[in-house]
This record gives sequence, structure tokens and C-alpha cells, in this order.
Amino acid sequence: MLEVFNTVQLTIAPGNDNPFLHGPFEPNAREYTADTDTLKVIGEIPKDLHGIFVRNTHNQVHESIGVYHPFDGDGMLHAVHFENGRATYRNRFVRTTGFLAEQAAGRSLWPGLMAPQLAARRGWGAIGAMKDNAGTDVLCHTGKLISVMSQGSEPWRLDPITLETLGPDQNWARKVPDGLSSHFKVDPETGEMMFFNYPEHWPYMHYGIIDRNNQLTHYVPIELPGPRWPHDLGITRNYTILHDLPHFFDPEALKRGERKLGFYPDMPARFGVVPRHGGNDQIRWFEASSCFILHISNCYEDGDEIVMDGCIMPKPFVAPVGYEGKDIYERIRSRLDKHNNKTMMHRWRFNLKTGKTSEQYIDDEVTEFPVCSNDYVGRPYRYSYNILYKKGDWLFSGLKRYDLLTGQTMRYEYGEGRYGSEPQVARRIGAKAEDDGYVIVMVADMNANRSEVLVLDAANISAGPVATIVLPERMCCGTHACWVEGDRIHGEARALEAIPAA
Repeated sequence: MLEVFNTVQLTIAPGNDNPFLHGPFEPNAREYTADTDTLKVIGEIPKDLHGIFVRNTHNQVHESIGVYHPFDGDGMLHAVHFENGRATYRNRFVRTTGFLAEQAAGRSLWPGLMAPQLAARRGWGAIGAMKDNAGTDVLCHTGKLISVMSQGSEPWRLDPITLETLGPDQNWARKVPDGLSSHFKVDPETGEMMFFNYPEHWPYMHYGIIDRNNQLTHYVPIELPGPRWPHDLGITRNYTILHDLPHFFDPEALKRGERKLGFYPDMPARFGVVPRHGGNDQIRWFEASSCFILHISNCYEDGDEIVMDGCIMPKPFVAPVGYEGKDIYERIRSRLDKHNNKTMMHRWRFNLKTGKTSEQYIDDEVTEFPVCSNDYVGRPYRYSYNILYKKGDWLFSGLKRYDLLTGQTMRYEYGEGRYGSEPQVARRIGAKAEDDGYVIVMVADMNANRSEVLVLDAANISAGPVATIVLPERMCCGTHACWVEGDRIHGEARALEAIPAA
């Protein structure tokens, strides 16, 4: 079966020279449904691989109001459902309110990150001017996908199999008026989902929990010194770790309605450790080296300490307009290039007994988007799978595996002109070891003008893919992804034997 489910009309001007609308970032207009009877498969899809790999993408449809930023495009999900050695592929736009309104108008109605001052309509999120594009993060909870934009979004629900957009979550979306920020986390044992948001008004952060029955059971204010720009949170079995980092909008400029993102190296990073069902009066703040953090790999409890692993950005680089004589596109590129904004695997330890923080670098190579197995989230773990960057661009050139027990690493690089997405760990049916399974990633091959989904052996990624599924056309490069285990497709029913003991 190979079906074009729908085609949208792209209205981007033919002469638009924005590099983030061309090449690996060229938007897609067609939505497909296809299976392995019609898709080319190189190798053999493992029969013990059961679940759904989902990747999100910023896929711009209309000519932008102001300069287009690669985080502005409409959310488009790409999903590959694996079962019994076969696979079915779908891609669908997330049909948000903004997407539907712009489809009706036939043009952009909201500006993006580069021009919030041009907004004529109320937007969503921390800035409140942009369209809620649902194009950043994606995760499955209680049998439905949740797709959001990073700055604060409606919790857009989608069917994990059909990718039908079901709308904002009917149980609790209205109870969370400041929305849902990206990088919410699900405890594999309890089925609880921990989340946060960070509005530009007091208390500047909220922390909440959705239980395994999709009910909002906890939602509390977290008081920060002012508006902040955090990106991730961590969980352990008993705690949640919230971030207050010295990388935020200039407070005086913000009073004038101007948003000038800056880094304040004289301020420490702060990490709030709060009991899972606790609140502002129970949070303990730990200071650490000044930095910014986009993504963490995992957190867990080790005696009196909370361990947090992630990619530290010790000196965020904010390129001004006209940086070194370059144009606005080079400003965006230089900001996104992680070889300018070095991000390296790092470990923080927060001692709950002494109140002290200790830190150490795990690696000095630039990597990001670290992930571990869903089954080990919040628990002691051994392996982190990170992406490698092409120097000078916002493109992912390969994968690096960290063995955090032995210190050994392993890598797989896609090759010249081939660029990937965030990987996901898919443990095989009946897996015993943490890396007993597969790593799945979506790759755009600019040489062959096609996209592929690669299935690699999680214990030996250097060996290359055990299976490659060639998709119907080359898909726009994207960022975040998730893995939905077969026993979680319809609800939080993960087999307890798959989850490591405490």
C-alpha cells in the first residue's frame, strides 16, 4: 500500500533564499500512508521489534511574516509502526488551531521567533506572539501522542497509529492556562507524566503531574527571580529537577516589550530538586557552574545524591545581527551551530544531605540530544546515545554511544550529505539488558534525494543498520523523536519485568 493521504498547497515564494527552507530543510506538502509491501527495505526488520517510532518536524507551509527561523514551521509527525517484522509509515501535519486558520487564510497569520513584534494576533507560549506550531517535542502518554512547541503550547493529542489530530487534551488542557513546555517525562513504572511551563508573568514557572489515567493530579507554582528560558527537566523515582539558568531575556528590554536573549556568566546555574508531589515550599535549590542546558540524558538517585547527566553549554554564544559582517541567515546558523555553542556530556551531583553540588565533564566532544531507554528514565542507567553535529551547520551527522560505566564510546556516522534526527532506543521484546534492542533514527540522504529510517543494534551501533526502510520521498530534517513500546500504544501498561529494579 502506498497512498497519498493529503496534499497541502505550499505558498513559499519561489525566490525565497532562506537556507532553512531549502536542501535538507525543504518542506513537504504530501502526507503518506505506506507499508513495507511498497517501501524498499534493505536488510531485514527484526521480528522482536514492536512499537512506534515517531519524529517531529518543523515543516513550513506559507511564506513567513518576517525572517523564517527553522523552529517556526508547522509540526509534522513521521511515524513508523513496527510489528512482526513489518512496518507501516505515516506522516501527518499536527492540525493545530494555527495550522487550520492559516490553511483557511491561505497565508501566514503569525510571525516567528525572529519577529514577534510583527504579531497582529494573540499567540501562545512564553512570548505570546507566535503560532502554537506543535513542531518541537513529541511523546506518548496514556495511549495518545502529545506534540508541543518548546516555549509553551497546548497539549496537542494525536492517535499514535493513525496520527489523527484529536485536539488539545480534553481532560486537563484548560486547567493549565500557561500551556505545556517541551521535555515532559514519563515514569515507566507509575505511568505519571511530569511537566513544566515558564510564562513571562509571576511565578515564572509551574510544575505539574498527569497520572496514568490522564488526570491532572498536581499543578503548583514555582517561584523564580524573573522570566527565564529553561528547556528541560529531569525526574528520578522520587524527585523532579527543574532548571533556572543564567540565559534569558534582558529584564530591562523586556519591560519595553523587547526580547534580547543574553547569557549572564556571573550568575550561577540553579537546579531545583523537588519531591515528585511537592511544591515551592519543599524545593531545594542547588547552585552550579554558570551554563545553559538544552537537553539532559537522564537523572537518578544514588544514595544521598541526585545524579543528572546532560549536555552542558558553558558559554552560550548569541550572535548579534550583522555578526562579523554576516547576514541574518548566518546569524541564525552561527547561533544553532553547536561548535560555536559547544555542548558536551556532563554530570552534576546534588547532595541532599550536605546541599553541595559537584560536577564533572564526561566528554569534550560536541554532542547533543542525549537519550536513554524509556525503561531506565529516572533510574540508574548505563548508556546514553547522543547526536554528532556537522560543523558550521544545524545538521546531525551521526551518533555516539556512551558507556557511563566503563567510559568507553562507540559511534556511527551517516556519511557525507546524510543527516539524521534525534535517535530513540527500542528494546526488543523480552529484553534483559539495557542495550538489548535497537536504536532507530530517521536520515535524510541528500545524495540519493531520499529519506530512510535506520534500525541499528543498540549494543553495536558501529556495525551500521540491520535494516533500512526507504520512505516515499525525502522528508524535511527534524529534531525530537519518541519511541512507543508495543504495550504502551493503547495506555500506560508497560511490562513491569522490562523496568529495572530500584
